[in-house]
Amino acid sequence: AEKSRPQGRPPREETTDIRQQIMNAAVDLFAQQGYAATSVRIIAERVGVNPAMIHYYFGSKEARLHAALEQALEPLAEAVAAMQRQQEAPLEEIISLIIGAFASRPSLPILMTREVMLPGGMLQEHFKKNFAHRLGGALPQLLLGEQTQGRLKAGLDPRLVAQVLFGLCAFPFISRSLAEPVLGVSYDDEGIRKIENNIKELLQKGFYP
Repeated sequence: AEKSRPQGRPPREETTDIRQQIMNAAVDLFAQQGYAATSVRIIAERVGVNPAMIHYYFGSKEARLHAALEQALEPLAEAVAAMQRQQEAPLEEIISLIIGAFASRPSLPILMTREVMLPGGMLQEHFKKNFAHRLGGALPQLLLGEQTQGRLKAGLDPRLVAQVLFGLCAFPFISRSLAEPVLGVSYDDEGIRKIENNIKELLQKGFYP
């Protein structure tokens, strides 16, 4: 029979792996059923650890929610920062960046919708303080630079373009539970590439032939 995990502090070599498993489970569960309905016990059962271990790594439930968002969004924020340093942000690259982030963490757009975007979301204030300027605030400035260089159509509002880009890239993942069985949309690697390419084609040429 499989030995149960010993109580107390885990060995050093296990720390990163266990913490990552807890983070992955927390992101998925907070997205699937919301912050209020996700208890420490549920997360512990998903990972197969004692609830006390989750308290050891993260402390309060709110701290786990903040850590889950930060872990999921940090790679995207760093990629946007790299574009700022390069002072170049082609729409195609922005789309690939956002789709890539969501494809690697499919629960992220659902978590953001549930706990950041909707009224009363538990992560709204934390997002405003720690990520709004690095994502929602940074992207319009990048797009303004593209507009200044003549690579984005004049007259468009970069703030609204940023909003549309996030919406186009996020909604296929938000709607997956219906899009997959009802519309037959595929979410394997080939399907994700098709979603990405269709968004790029739409932005380049629109709906009309």
